[in-house]
Amino acid sequence: MWWSPMEKTIPRAVDYDPNEHPIPFREGGLAYNALVALLYLLITQSPLWASPQDLELTVDTSQSVGQIDLTRYSLGQGGLSHKPMFDGMVDQVAQLHPQTVRVFIADYYRIYPEHGRYYWDALDKTIETILATGAKPIMCLVLKPRPLFPKIDQTIVHPADYAEWEELIFQLVKHCNQERKFGIQYWEVGNEVDIGEDGGSPYLFKPDDYTIYYSHTVSAVLRADPNAKVGGPALADYRSNIGDALLQYCGSGKAPLHFLSWHMYDSDPQKFRHSIEVMKAKLGRYPSLKGVETVLDEWNMSLSVPLMDPYFQPAFILENTYGFYEEGLTRSGYYHIRDYFVDPEDFRIFLSEPGAAFVEYWWNVMPQYDGLYDNQSRVRPAYYSFKLLSLIQGEQLRLKGANSEVKGFAARQGRWTAVVFWRYPSSEKEATVPVTVRFPFEKSGKFQVARLNPERAVNNLEVVRHEDLSKLDKDPIRTNLHPYEVYWIEIEH
Repeated sequence: MWWSPMEKTIPRAVDYDPNEHPIPFREGGLAYNALVALLYLLITQSPLWASPQDLELTVDTSQSVGQIDLTRYSLGQGGLSHKPMFDGMVDQVAQLHPQTVRVFIADYYRIYPEHGRYYWDALDKTIETILATGAKPIMCLVLKPRPLFPKIDQTIVHPADYAEWEELIFQLVKHCNQERKFGIQYWEVGNEVDIGEDGGSPYLFKPDDYTIYYSHTVSAVLRADPNAKVGGPALADYRSNIGDALLQYCGSGKAPLHFLSWHMYDSDPQKFRHSIEVMKAKLGRYPSLKGVETVLDEWNMSLSVPLMDPYFQPAFILENTYGFYEEGLTRSGYYHIRDYFVDPEDFRIFLSEPGAAFVEYWWNVMPQYDGLYDNQSRVRPAYYSFKLLSLIQGEQLRLKGANSEVKGFAARQGRWTAVVFWRYPSSEKEATVPVTVRFPFEKSGKFQVARLNPERAVNNLEVVRHEDLSKLDKDPIRTNLHPYEVYWIEIEH
């Protein structure tokens, strides 16, 4: 049972169902009252049930500690259709201010139906949808057009003619950045090249084959746009030896590499941190790769074994973003914006029958928990985590008192100061953590406190307090922070 967020701290006994565990004493009798009192003492006085120590967060608004902008930790929309998959949510996604949106360039766009013939209309509509949000696409190249790959087989990874392949990629980049002036910077070679059709990709590479394919592809990209950024290999498993082969290949000067990318789906934020540390250490072995960006451009909680606590996913997003920021990850792409039903015929163009059947089963039958919007276009509470993160821009402010379980961000932009804090427990705990938030240098203006409540059908950001800052001296902001609870404080000067 969840208490009202601003309620005073009161003792709580165990949840009790008298129908399941009847007490053989009459309610209100002496024996009954004595037993209840004994249970209360045993529970509340036990060290295992002791109240956690109060935590005090102090926001130092007297000086900034640098600039911050968390919108580089952005979004993606998975390769499921040639249609713009979130065109009905453009205005809402724009409110998250994503810097980038990763998108798959696959054969359902039919951009190369015949030798020497190109078709751009469907792809252009998807790109235009992304640009309408204020973001730039990260173009993930998973093309396997039939003229160059006449046989459907994930292990056939080289086109029939590399000169024709390079011309196709050259014309794609030229169309996007010269003819349409989309200004696309990031071009990613392949998607989950280490697992192939199990990741919805038509390519299953061996390390040496990938470096050859990568070299031809990025050569064509940079010939069309010398200012482009090229990278990959968008690994399903960051430990894959394909990543090692690419780093060795590029580290020895055989091909350029501007960003290293990988994916992760897990419900443990520490594993995400570890992957960043590992990838940075691998890059550090090659002096020529200094400055290569690290991009975790698909991530979410475990989708095969999802945690169904409605409070979990919003806090998980914040906790992971905190880790990305601390570890120095360049950018990321939460997967994804909207859940979407697939047309299996789109995938039979370039996947085997078992591969297309898997894609159809996963997206059309399995319950989905990926998107900020579900299949019925209903917003999920996770959307509001990105909304709150988008407010952390401008001057970063020091947030003192945070610990391994309660963390936060604070920033000032113009007249507004925004603070986001949350609790991500190291283990499942029932106890609340009493938290007091202080602004010692703020004496005038207004403030409001909002709680992210995933259990509300509407208005997930519920305002629980709105007053003058002068009230805080005698009545500071206090809350009992439950596991995975998220709060937002805004000050208007």
